[in-house]
Amino acid sequence: MKKRFTAALSVLTAVAVLSACGGGAASTTTAAPATTAAPAAQAAPAAETPAAEAKTEAAEGNAEGKVFNIYAWNEEFKGFFEKYYKVPEGVTVNWIITPSDNGAYQQKLDEALLNQENAADDDKVDLFLAEADYILKYVNSDATQDVTALGVTDFSNTYKYTVKAASDEAGVVKGVSFQCCPSALIYRRSIAEDVLGTSDPAEVQDKLDSWEKFNAVAKDAKDKGYYMTASFAETYRVFSNNCSIPWVDADNNLQFDPQIEAWMDQADEFVKNGYTLTAGIWDEEKNAQMFKDGKTMCFFGPAWYFNFCMGNAQDPEKGCSGDWAICEGPAAHFWGGTWLMAPAGTDNPTMLADVMNTFINDEEVCSALVEKEAQFSNNQAVNKKFAEDESYGNEFLGGQNDVAVFSAMTDNIVWENHTIYDQLLNEGLQNLLQEYYKGAVDKDTALKNFYNYVNETYPAITTP
Repeated sequence: MKKRFTAALSVLTAVAVLSACGGGAASTTTAAPATTAAPAAQAAPAAETPAAEAKTEAAEGNAEGKVFNIYAWNEEFKGFFEKYYKVPEGVTVNWIITPSDNGAYQQKLDEALLNQENAADDDKVDLFLAEADYILKYVNSDATQDVTALGVTDFSNTYKYTVKAASDEAGVVKGVSFQCCPSALIYRRSIAEDVLGTSDPAEVQDKLDSWEKFNAVAKDAKDKGYYMTASFAETYRVFSNNCSIPWVDADNNLQFDPQIEAWMDQADEFVKNGYTLTAGIWDEEKNAQMFKDGKTMCFFGPAWYFNFCMGNAQDPEKGCSGDWAICEGPAAHFWGGTWLMAPAGTDNPTMLADVMNTFINDEEVCSALVEKEAQFSNNQAVNKKFAEDESYGNEFLGGQNDVAVFSAMTDNIVWENHTIYDQLLNEGLQNLLQEYYKGAVDKDTALKNFYNYVNETYPAITTP
């Protein structure tokens, strides 16, 4: 395992330097209540393989550990886990949470995985989370293992792209996602009424279903005193998710997809004309536009975004919950997602499989994620139930059935042209272009700085 995983890490040498500035990890523990874990949902009978035999032995109490270590970059899944998963009696769950900024989470996780073979049982990584921008780094390494050998075999209700993203080059599945993440245009109903003359989702979609229309409406919004978006990078994921080539080619050359170039052209125009702000995608200046007194019409994101990242809009006093709606927007895309990955060497294979099965196949749990947590689950049967329920609606979205909208988008999600470099290249381009948009440097210098950043972060990549 170490040999292959070390090779994968060799291209990330400079990440360690960047990560040192990213802040330390937060570690919390949760003791199990006096209950036993629910059986793995729809798990197949144990096959006669060494992995399955180990799982059976663990189930008999001969091999399963008493400490379950989970590595994550934020507390979103932690909250769901603590609400909806029954931890086996006698097991303590330990959360090691490190922010993902500048690759800090990956660095912390990599250190643990490289030490997995020699770690004491109570220190082994038992489950770790990964997102779309770097999941391939772990999927295509011996640091992860086949989840089907552990008893996670029923993917009949999961969305295909979530399984593909967690599968290695040989088709071996190394993890599962508890959510599906089609991303929507999230708009303020009241501002849409003023700018477009309607707030009806179908009518808004008709007026914003192409970039040509979107850009034209941006001028109309500006003329009425609004911003079309609150960040120059707001539309980045819509463009980048439709790229036809990866960031790095087979010969390790950096390449700009026409979609990335189109995004830069739009960002130039929007900043120049005052259609957007120069705030970054997570900056407070942008987030302040979510308050009731904000002047921004459009944001983009999946269910997790308005559930987990639009707290200002949900503020009881300053927010504007109910004044929002969603539609697909100018182009189909997805954004992010959290995969539960199976590390090789865990001493808790039974619990690991049970956690995975619970969050993709337990109908009660998946239904709770939708109804109580405003998630779009990775269970098609559950989502279909809510999508067809005429009484179901999301209060934040003014009663709109977001599950029905997202369900209609899932067929357009594709998993293509991803690399192990995506997180830091996506973040780096946006961060260094922000210096240009704020007037600190000219565009040529910003791009030169990006190339220097790539050279320092990934020496193996050849830049223009």
